[in-house]
Amino acid sequence: MGQDYTDKNEQTDSLDDQLQNTAEAEANAGGEQDNVVSQLQTQVAELTAKNEELKDKYLRLFADFDNYKKRAAREKLDLIAEAGKEVILNLLPVLDDFERAMKAAEATEDVQAVKEGMQLIYNKLQKNLEQKGLKAMVSKGADFDTNFHEAITEIPAATDADKGKVVDEVERGYYLNDKIIRYAKVVVGK
Repeated sequence: MGQDYTDKNEQTDSLDDQLQNTAEAEANAGGEQDNVVSQLQTQVAELTAKNEELKDKYLRLFADFDNYKKRAAREKLDLIAEAGKEVILNLLPVLDDFERAMKAAEATEDVQAVKEGMQLIYNKLQKNLEQKGLKAMVSKGADFDTNFHEAITEIPAATDADKGKVVDEVERGYYLNDKIIRYAKVVVGK
């Protein structure tokens, strides 16, 4: 029976060791879990702070861009208004000349003088517009091209050389700084 008692004590000691090892393992596992949870909470806090920072930067950038768009639109409108003002100021002397010419035409019987006055005013107007980049399109006698001309009618050509060419110009076309602003309205020979 002494042997049985010793065997039972050894078994009890073995069970106690297992229980202690299990408890230590659970404590270590619990400690590791607490450590992992703590690390994850730290990462979540860091990522949340980073997210808030990026959101703030985004909102500021968006607001800056919106302000830029509004400022650019306002500046564009101001620029257009100023450009129009400059053209008008350059045309006012021509308008003054027309008023003087009309008064002079009422008081005179000399048709040649009126024609010369009108020609001077026309030349002044044309010079002012050319200084602003306006250039007349030369169409008469040129090959018909839909990139530059708008055909309003076709007439029989007097010669074979006139077929497909601009025979007459009803309304002159214009370029502004080498861009077409008005197509020429032309009569085409067929």
